[in-house]
Amino acid sequence: MARVISPLNQVRRSFILFINISFLFLLSFYLTILLFSSDSRLLHHQSKTSPNHVQKLDGSVNCSQVHHFHSYQEKCEYVKSTKGCKPGGYINYLQIFYCICGSSPGLGYTVLILWLILLFYLLANTAANYFCSSLESLSKILQLSPTIAGVTLLSLGNGAPDVFASLASFMGTTGSGGVGLNSVLGGAFFVSSVVVGVICISISSKEVSVDKSSFIRDILFFLLTLGSLLAIVIVGAINIWGAIAFVSLYFIYVFIVSTAHICRKKDIKVSNIFDISPITRTLFAYDPNEQFGEFRTPLLGHVSSDDVEKLGSIQKSGVNNEDEDREDNRNELTTNCFGLFDTPAWNYFSWFLYIIELPIYLPRRMTIPVVSEERWSKFFGVVSVALAPILLVVLWVTQNKALGYNRSLMVYLAGGLVGIVFGTIAFVTTKSANPPKRCLLPWLVGGFLMSVAWTYIIADELVSLLVSLGSIFGISPSILGLTLLAWGNSIGDLVANVAMAVNGDQDGAQIAISGCYAGPIFNTIMGLGLGFVFKTWSDYPSSFVIPKDTSLYATIGFLMAGLLWALVILPRKNMKLDRLLGCGLVAIYLCFLSVRLAQTLGGVPIQGTLYRYFL
Repeated sequence: MARVISPLNQVRRSFILFINISFLFLLSFYLTILLFSSDSRLLHHQSKTSPNHVQKLDGSVNCSQVHHFHSYQEKCEYVKSTKGCKPGGYINYLQIFYCICGSSPGLGYTVLILWLILLFYLLANTAANYFCSSLESLSKILQLSPTIAGVTLLSLGNGAPDVFASLASFMGTTGSGGVGLNSVLGGAFFVSSVVVGVICISISSKEVSVDKSSFIRDILFFLLTLGSLLAIVIVGAINIWGAIAFVSLYFIYVFIVSTAHICRKKDIKVSNIFDISPITRTLFAYDPNEQFGEFRTPLLGHVSSDDVEKLGSIQKSGVNNEDEDREDNRNELTTNCFGLFDTPAWNYFSWFLYIIELPIYLPRRMTIPVVSEERWSKFFGVVSVALAPILLVVLWVTQNKALGYNRSLMVYLAGGLVGIVFGTIAFVTTKSANPPKRCLLPWLVGGFLMSVAWTYIIADELVSLLVSLGSIFGISPSILGLTLLAWGNSIGDLVANVAMAVNGDQDGAQIAISGCYAGPIFNTIMGLGLGFVFKTWSDYPSSFVIPKDTSLYATIGFLMAGLLWALVILPRKNMKLDRLLGCGLVAIYLCFLSVRLAQTLGGVPIQGTLYRYFL
């Protein structure tokens, strides 16, 4: 019996097809440069020669003066000779654009934009496939209560892209943290305004209401968090103790949520928290029935502990019966409007796509231990345990360039020896049929650490690319962090929370709205707080100077305005989600974007001390 593929699956398959073709194009581009271009070394090395006519304009530490030149040859020499143009990641995008693609800027734009999309995908996919999987298993083996798991590991799983992108911004080459500040605030603003607004507009006809106490608690604590951040920005600097105090705000939030949950005496099994994944399947989700690719179902993220007990009823209502879907998928002959998936050619093409996806999939799969039942493979388990120490050693050596040849060689040998020992132990103690049942904690910790390493690597490269794009387009990287990075990391929240609200009736709406506020609280405190802690620790006893970006005042101000709008309107509407609340939140966000866009383009000059250093 033939059944038409659902629109969501159509989008997922089309997106996977686009990602694979894009990667194949980028791989061909790289190999072409490596084999035929004289500038192939520019991908990883910086030229030490500095022509005199270029040095005369080089009076700054950034790469902003590249637009003073007209020919691409001059721009190329400037990029190669200026220290401020040195990449923060592993690839020098400015040299690719100005030197390799200098005579063909269209090709340069295409390569960088496709690589940007691919990095966004890898960041979300790594967090969903490996990071969240490790957190789920850790929460179960540690026997955490659903309250603690919901506001800690669950939030960390969904907020991983934002948190690691922020950390990469603070700990990168520049270390200013401007991109991290704007991306976290931009993501929080997008989720708490646009996502909440879309939810309210989508379900306004249902007259759904949410819990008043949980809503007011989250809004007030979010305002407290933003007020604390605003004070830090006004002061302009923060020391190690201030950073620790800022991070401790989240532990206070966890304590408040846990206390409220205990007082209500509502507790369920922790496993129910993670059973909501079928409802929240996104573009980055793993579907075990797909012919190619491996995409793990992501966590919903940021579910308020007061609402966790409602998840079971949502599943029982038949919103998404995963078992029935899987049984149907086993027997169905999927078709689309052109009959493409019915043809034998599609089966061969599917295998072709699977093969070209292996370069994206294998490096992570062979270095991140995975011990879940549905994804266990003894081969990959042994190989990942053996190669994980080697990858960590490579990363550590590349970050410590002061090491000499002899020390680097000793470190590599030590890493290889540890990998051999771990691999041998894994080979002897594991079975092919089932993942290990005993001594499971070391496997989970190893998977968690390696997923953290991969997530940070991708986030660091993503931030480096955004900074380079800012130099190319003449736009502040902070603006790109506020928009592109924030939007890219918030797409999952938009899809998951709106789907939950639309399909889950009142319980689903309650969980979705709680997630739209609890998630940004976590990202703001932990994403920025950990960045503050690591930066102040490295600069100790000196304080970390906050970047002089007075546009942060506007971002925090508009974000607070959206929260206050919701705090005033929703109680007056008896906590019912309606179009007035949704349209108001979306209008506030659009107004904010209009102001920032006008400032970026120079169309609306704003006077005053707050905007003296704007952009």
